Amino acid sequence: MKSIMLVCAAGMSTSLLVTKMQKAAEARGLETDIFAISASEFEDTLEKKDIGVVLLGPQVKFKQKQLEAKLAGTNIPLDSINMQHYGMMNGEKVLEAALELMN
Repeated sequence: MKSIMLVCAAGMSTSLLVTKMQKAAEARGLETDIFAISASEFEDTLEKKDIGVVLLGPQVKFKQKQLEAKLAGTNIPLDSINMQHYGMMNGEKVLEAALELMN
């Protein structure tokens, strides 16, 4: 089971989205490890977990190039979360985007 890592400024604002994504995954019968971290925890978490995909919250989208460089050679996809889906806390749509990136 690979993990879906959401990155935000402090690791707090995405916690509601994580909960909604977990509920959407359960409804689909998927075993997932979905969690949120702050951008400062990125490298440390990469070393400790088997990450399937990284999604950036809108507040850290400006770090995308920097984080992509840290993922070079890992085959871990990284993308930013759709602003509308984030704003609506649409766990189903964000989960769908994460699963597509992992395929």
